Amino acid sequence: MSGRQHKETEIARRIRAKGLAAQRTSAQIADEIHEACSAHFSTTRIKSHRLAHGIALADVIEQVRALFERDSKPTPGIGETLLSAYESGLKRPGPEYLHYLCTVYRVEPAALGYDGPCICGNSHRATPKLAEQVLERPALPAERERLHPSVESVPDAEEDENILRRTLLNLLRADTAFSQQLDGPILGACEGIRRRMDETLVAATVSAAMLDQWEEATISFGRQYTTTAPLRLLCDVLLELSAVRTAMSRRQPIDLQERLCRMAAQLSGLSGMILINLGDHRLARSFFRTGRTAADETGDRALRAWICARESLVPLYFGDAREALNLAKKSRDLAGSTPCPAQAMAPVVEARALAMLSGGESKKEVVDQAKRALARARSAFSHMKTEDQEDVAFGYTERQLYFYQGDVLTKLGQTIEAEVVLDQALTKYEDHILDQTLIRLDQAQCRLIDGDVKEAVVIGTRALSLVSDEHLTELIVRPAMALEQAIMASDPNAPGLDAYRAELRRSRRPQLKGGGA
Repeated sequence: MSGRQHKETEIARRIRAKGLAAQRTSAQIADEIHEACSAHFSTTRIKSHRLAHGIALADVIEQVRALFERDSKPTPGIGETLLSAYESGLKRPGPEYLHYLCTVYRVEPAALGYDGPCICGNSHRATPKLAEQVLERPALPAERERLHPSVESVPDAEEDENILRRTLLNLLRADTAFSQQLDGPILGACEGIRRRMDETLVAATVSAAMLDQWEEATISFGRQYTTTAPLRLLCDVLLELSAVRTAMSRRQPIDLQERLCRMAAQLSGLSGMILINLGDHRLARSFFRTGRTAADETGDRALRAWICARESLVPLYFGDAREALNLAKKSRDLAGSTPCPAQAMAPVVEARALAMLSGGESKKEVVDQAKRALARARSAFSHMKTEDQEDVAFGYTERQLYFYQGDVLTKLGQTIEAEVVLDQALTKYEDHILDQTLIRLDQAQCRLIDGDVKEAVVIGTRALSLVSDEHLTELIVRPAMALEQAIMASDPNAPGLDAYRAELRRSRRPQLKGGGA
């Protein structure tokens, strides 16, 4: 048995066996499991009780449904996905579900990790006959299979994939109004797939034809990066990553294993990029770390440098320019003399980080250092392969180079040069609304620096008005709010400022739930 979840189950099984031999109660065994597993596996108290009884999620659900039926209540909507969310700490059971879970495990809410008394006002320590029959009887063969699943059919993996499939189905419905926000079940599914990929990488026969299909799908996802709404693309990418993980769960011939690791690195890196667009920097960093683990298995310096360069955008966009600078330098060192996208991308991130660290002060040494970095980027770009110059996700394109150069020059206060470059960049981003908006916000900053507050407000308002709700993520909101603050500092009564604020804070449509209750 391999993997973090299996280790947790193995430890719990041993503790349960010893506890039963010593005639300890299930509650005492649960306490021992929690004490032994919480530090290493983040095992919650409610999950410890299920492990102490030696049963699967499905058994608990059936018992809760039986208790609802006994009490002449309608069949509850609780399922394995929701119970898994309780056990992972992503959700808290409501008063009614908590009452029945306490009844199943024959403990009080505090024992399951929840404060306050149960709504029934009675003690749950008495053992109902029905509960005793379900919980204490020997497991049937089918149930033992659920308790000891094979790698190919881990229940949690199937739950995570189902959450993403339901989310994708809802996104594909033309009549569904939604805003692209990550809710608890989606976050749990993302983290679950990433964590299991980590487990597979440290643990580790698929056909060559299947590998070819996966590689083609990975390249296709990279092409869709600029044209497909982020949450929809994330679902597709993670389902593919989950399929790759399943193939990696058994050791492959070395040449196939290397190809699988390459795809795992690319898909993990692409997931991190999408999560940046969705504004979740914590989960983005986690996926980049997974990507680094996979890339290290390939020994490919260019791939490792690409992951590192992409990861440097997380601290760059979310407020730690110094860490972004360090990661960019690390990416440059990894790339070495190998012509690759990271050789062009890393110096641009260096220049952007230097401009941010300057705090808007155009000190000559900072300007010169940043411009030298941009010159290195242009030189590296000219030596890249043609296919890498056309790949917006796994390569580095000319329009990206223009955009980032314009952003650096704007932050350095070099407005004349910046506006020329930003105009060129805008003409090349006809199919990517996120970058179009960021470019226009930089143009507004240039006008503001030059003292034209009114025009800055007009450009900023137009930029936000062109963004749909699904693309109005933190990646856009942060620079838009920075522009608002700069305008207020210059002229708090600037004409059109109220309209700009209204666009920035316009009401969102209802959040789409990705799965579970």
